[in-house]
Amino acid sequence: MKNTTPLPWALLAAAGLGSFAATSSGTTRAPFLLDMAADLDVSMPLVANLVSLTSVTWGVTSAVGGWVSDRIGRKPVLVSGLGTLALAMAAQALAGSFFWIAVWAAAGGACCGAFMGTIFAEVSAHVPDSQRGRAMGWVMTGQSLTLVVGVPMAAAVGALIGWRGWFWCVAVLALLASLCLVFTVGRGSAGHTRSARPSWQSALSPRVLGLLGTGIAERICYGLAAIYYATFLQSTYHLSLVELAIPLAVFALGNVAGTLLGGQLADRFRDRLIVFAAAMALSAVAALALFLWHPGVEASVALGFLYVLFNALGRPPYMASLAAVPEAVRGTVLGLNGATASVGWIGAAALGAAMIGWTGFEGFGPLAAVLGLAAAVGALLNRRRRA
Repeated sequence: MKNTTPLPWALLAAAGLGSFAATSSGTTRAPFLLDMAADLDVSMPLVANLVSLTSVTWGVTSAVGGWVSDRIGRKPVLVSGLGTLALAMAAQALAGSFFWIAVWAAAGGACCGAFMGTIFAEVSAHVPDSQRGRAMGWVMTGQSLTLVVGVPMAAAVGALIGWRGWFWCVAVLALLASLCLVFTVGRGSAGHTRSARPSWQSALSPRVLGLLGTGIAERICYGLAAIYYATFLQSTYHLSLVELAIPLAVFALGNVAGTLLGGQLADRFRDRLIVFAAAMALSAVAALALFLWHPGVEASVALGFLYVLFNALGRPPYMASLAAVPEAVRGTVLGLNGATASVGWIGAAALGAAMIGWTGFEGFGPLAAVLGLAAAVGALLNRRRRA
């Protein structure tokens, strides 16, 4: 595929900032679990369970927000989503009890869900199909950078101004991203017409349903490592929290590198689902080596890097393939992707916990391998279906 037009860098920068703010609203809570529990006089696991709560609201509003954006245009959903997220983060910073933290965290997750599905549709509308892989990759890089930059920044800033102060910082960041989108997103979206009346039925073609199911398997495969990788290293090699810093940074860098490289590959190969299938097959092999072979910390860190690299390689080709639907239903389809991704994250947390109780981390290898191969097969079965 030959790229002949420049990417809309202003829009991509605003989208990346917005995705960074949205992901940071939940992910950067991690360094403050103990402080929040002590401040709010609740147990630490209860604070940690906010992740599941926000995943549910994220998934629901992702589907609804995408559908709404197809009816009224992308800009109102994008700007209001991040603007309301800023209010939700400020409300959490001011909350005096865990109940209100949970209420506003759920509201924040809903705002993030409405934004993320819609921003992918908006970016897709402004680039030709031959450049969608790279464009999607840049938006997803904003999410990936949360682990590399966001969490360490939260820990450093939070050490000075506390978790409430950091929440104020995220609120300001979300508001800034919302203002950037005001100036970079036109009225509605490219090719959007209010006369079009999209429906769930028109969006849910057999190809889309097949890809969404494939995406669930891919998200569970990724989530197993993203959620439990640190615990796996601690359990296997008895690492301290300080010793985990470098392995987790390497893991996060693999995610960023895979996302950027995956965007390039998606635009160089006409059949993007082949790229996705190959990446997931390689991820399956890396999963077996990572969880079943324990020669030393260095080798496991290298395998973790490869595992997340291969998995991230497949995400931009998958998203670009999913975006290859009529403009009138693109928001709905990509919003549904956010909903199914939430299902994948919840499934990863539940399956991982069950596997630890049943066989330990040795069971993660075969489980992740089966899921990776299932995603690869699903992509191959859907590759000849047309939107």
